[in-house]
Amino acid sequence: MNKVSIISKAGHLVGGVLRTADMPTRRPVLRDHFESTVDNVFIVGDLAGAPVIKLALEQGEELAQHLSGLLRVGGLAVDYDVVVAGAGAAGLAVALRLQEKGHRVLVIEKTELAATFRDFPKGKFIYAEPVSRENHSALDFTEAPKEELIERWQRQVEAAGIPLHCGEALTGVTPGVPLVVKTVKSEYRARFLVVASGVRGNPRKLGLAGEDLPHVLHKLYNPGLYVSKKILVVGGGNSAAEAAIALSAQNQVVLMHRGAALERLFGENRKRLAASTVEVRLNSELKSFETGPALEFDQIFVLIGADLPTGFLKSLGVRLENEWDWKRWLGLLVMFAIAYSIYGIKLGKGEEFWPYRGWGYEAMSFFGRGWSFWYTVLYTSVVTVFGLQAMKRWGIDKKDKFQIYRFASLIGFQWTFFFLIPEFLFAWAVKYQWVGESLAKDPNFANNAWRSYGIVYAWPLFFYTFFSNPSDVWIVWGVILSFVLLPILVLFHGKRYCTWICGCGGLAETLGDRWRHLAPKGRAAISWERMNLIVLGAAVVITVLMLGQDVVKAFREPAGTGIKYYRLVVDTWLVGIVPVALYPFFGGKVWCRYWCPLAKMMEAWASFYTRMRWSRFAIVADNKCIACGECSRNCQVGIDVMSYALQQKELNNQNSSCIGCGICITVCPMTVLTFGKIVEPVKLIQIQR
Repeated sequence: MNKVSIISKAGHLVGGVLRTADMPTRRPVLRDHFESTVDNVFIVGDLAGAPVIKLALEQGEELAQHLSGLLRVGGLAVDYDVVVAGAGAAGLAVALRLQEKGHRVLVIEKTELAATFRDFPKGKFIYAEPVSRENHSALDFTEAPKEELIERWQRQVEAAGIPLHCGEALTGVTPGVPLVVKTVKSEYRARFLVVASGVRGNPRKLGLAGEDLPHVLHKLYNPGLYVSKKILVVGGGNSAAEAAIALSAQNQVVLMHRGAALERLFGENRKRLAASTVEVRLNSELKSFETGPALEFDQIFVLIGADLPTGFLKSLGVRLENEWDWKRWLGLLVMFAIAYSIYGIKLGKGEEFWPYRGWGYEAMSFFGRGWSFWYTVLYTSVVTVFGLQAMKRWGIDKKDKFQIYRFASLIGFQWTFFFLIPEFLFAWAVKYQWVGESLAKDPNFANNAWRSYGIVYAWPLFFYTFFSNPSDVWIVWGVILSFVLLPILVLFHGKRYCTWICGCGGLAETLGDRWRHLAPKGRAAISWERMNLIVLGAAVVITVLMLGQDVVKAFREPAGTGIKYYRLVVDTWLVGIVPVALYPFFGGKVWCRYWCPLAKMMEAWASFYTRMRWSRFAIVADNKCIACGECSRNCQVGIDVMSYALQQKELNNQNSSCIGCGICITVCPMTVLTFGKIVEPVKLIQIQR
């Protein structure tokens, strides 16, 4: 292999790793109130992750209220207070409410009002899902055929007197106060710009020869126009399936998909497709529209989704998620330096990492307390502050009691078992003999407050419980916790220990929460989870060596060496430095997912319980999934939850590394997912008379 190819492969590998957080459609980076990385430029609707019309309306209403508050403060010589780019649901909701409040608004639209609806097949019914959420926006929206809805919106905009410039696409913006908004026809000075252009107007293409031929289309407007044709539909999603079904009424239709199964179909579409005359060709892929199988057909529809208008957003100066520019690399370097310093100094006086060796621990010790104590104070403070933020985000704001209790549990366990007990209560329990006179006077127990971490931390996450001449109390409790209580907990709750109790998981779920959507995804990322088998194996070997060294003298040297390097590699680098440094880039669950031996052991138990049909833990789905992807996007351990939901397949620890945080359930706009077990249908037996 030559040098160039080696460099190329290495670059491809690094690029692949850095892109593991990407969803099929990336999103722009948004700050509070949907503000983009360009000051005073806001993004709502499809581009901001609103998967259904009602949620787009909610975003539009929320942004309108925010902008109205800003517009009441001060004034500028501008043409319009707000320019809205996009006359869809979110854009019109913003414009109507601001106009109602007396602000000057202009709506510009690349094509026509409600262009997304116009692209739908003729007569398509638009549902007002989710039914449980009311529409509080200024835009009228109730279930109706697309034509009726478009007409209603057109009348409402005209009645409100909002200037609507159709056929006028946004081309750029000059930052400043005010903004200069540029279109294909003019320029406008405005306080704010709202981009609500969506993604459906940018259909994804295969990039094959002949894709621009007249008989190759990327949208289906009216199935009734095609009669007695041989038609090919390319795609594996719901749009492709619905088009194929509609066209099959009067034509011979083939649905081609490159995958081995149509995993992303709604349950209803799956049934309709099975009952139709559509021929489904799986594991099939076109190479060209000018040769091969493509020549068999009179008409070809390529319906494989839409691409984010990346070039357009970048031309506005908007940054996208997971972009590895120099600022991101610098951020990684800074995070690494912080984590390296915190954990490198924590090793203890004389054991610090360079350049802190010999002075770092002492320099970070204050008021008679060493850095280990202040590290615990820092850790607890971070879990508390960011835990309350996460509780507000997922629990209070979304009115989800499960998430409120979960974050309260993480904060409570951190304060009680990982701070107050080891740092204060243990010493008081010994001093005032709360643990009994014999234990209080036993130096082997009384002088080892650090062992109290073993009250909650189980083997092999905290295997020091059994080492260095421990009191019998710790040995007995360690065995009960690790091999009795934890297996029972797993039976009923899967791996929820990671998201309700564990301090390592607590930091990941709180500090790491804001970056949960950056968790590595895909098959390669899941295959990396085998690394924690290596750590689990190392923990088992070292435990055997440490416990057996008094009996087998040959174990003493490897036991000492093993514990030394385990403490350095696992307890310092893999628990602390590497995962914490990677939080803002690969989500919070790097340690828990890829290296934690306890997580892998619990997963093995949970998998066994599921196989034996004993497990009481699973996530199940009904048939209402709309394939919005919010569940998969927000999964801290990178599970493609949506694929399970679409197939109504039980999600458990036999087929995934689910930690039971429940965020996928919380974010689902259709309340598709729930904790529970699939109830198997009762088989009726014919009784012979």
